[in-house]
Amino acid sequence: MNKNDVYIIHGTQYKELTKQLLTQANLAEDIGARDKKVALKPNLVCAKDPSSGATTHAELLAGVIEYLQEHKFTNISIMEGSWVGDRTPSGFRAAGYTRLSEKYGVPLIDLQKDSSHAYDAKGMSIQLCDAAASVDYMINMPVLKGHCQTTITCALKNNKGVIPNSEKRRFHTMGLHKPIAHLNTIARNDFILVDNICGDLDFEEGGNPVVMNRILGFKDPVLCDAYVCDCMGYSVDDVPYIRIAEKLGVGCADTSKANFHYLNEDALGKRMHMTRRVESLAKYTAPKNACSACYGSLIYALDRLNESGGLKKGAPAICIGQGYQGSFGEIGVGKCTSCFTKSLKGCPPKAIDIVRFLEENWS
Repeated sequence: MNKNDVYIIHGTQYKELTKQLLTQANLAEDIGARDKKVALKPNLVCAKDPSSGATTHAELLAGVIEYLQEHKFTNISIMEGSWVGDRTPSGFRAAGYTRLSEKYGVPLIDLQKDSSHAYDAKGMSIQLCDAAASVDYMINMPVLKGHCQTTITCALKNNKGVIPNSEKRRFHTMGLHKPIAHLNTIARNDFILVDNICGDLDFEEGGNPVVMNRILGFKDPVLCDAYVCDCMGYSVDDVPYIRIAEKLGVGCADTSKANFHYLNEDALGKRMHMTRRVESLAKYTAPKNACSACYGSLIYALDRLNESGGLKKGAPAICIGQGYQGSFGEIGVGKCTSCFTKSLKGCPPKAIDIVRFLEENWS
């Protein structure tokens, strides 16, 4: 797998889909020697069930562990440090990782209790937990979701979990963006497996999950977060730490240079419970057999329009979904509405493109 590659797979059999993606990405060959110390770093910001849109689904970790064990890797661990004010063991239990640890014989490492040392992170001194620093291969497993302070959070910000609580507090006094970017010059991002199952609209603690039923694979954390901006309807420039990390040499933010590998067709997935806020956005849509990723992109786009005052009461409902194939209508999103008077191509289209399309055509 090359650094500009992006792997995308859809569906609801999360463990098996994870193993398929890792097989296509040839992760075992990328890691190399079977005795290397491999760590899984999920997103456990707080003690919440993953269905809330806050934390990494246990099924993804199970898929990674089974893949690694089937390829004879023996030195595997799960490590994380929850945010200040929450206890990591509570997060392990709430997300189902304690059961995973017992089932697969993989230790859980609480980085809140770990020692740390200072490293030069391209001109900024940053404390890094010793357990994370000793890893030979780190699999970063963030949740694609919004964040109340940094707009989005995914690969780059997820590495805040590998620093001690004292350093997390310092990051906030520094404004988050600059230290997050510098942290990623010393924190490992050997492979990034993104949980895009049901991340929250705009809050890292969850509460308004948007169902996408997607799993993504990256080698470049900057490219990952730039693509997340596209998916959620933001510009890369809305998230300063992405550009700063790019300038520091962490990766490339130009998604036009990415090589996308779509491992399966988008599938109709299970519908998770909609919160009142998501339901209020859904009132502007007319879905017919809409795939989760396509419909989720539309919800993100409508949320961006809501923020800018661009939601149009009385305008025609936005059609979306496979039920519109070959049908005629006024305005639609996705390739299934290609016969409509106004239609945005894509399968699925990115939220940023939906925002621009609706701003120009929805009236």
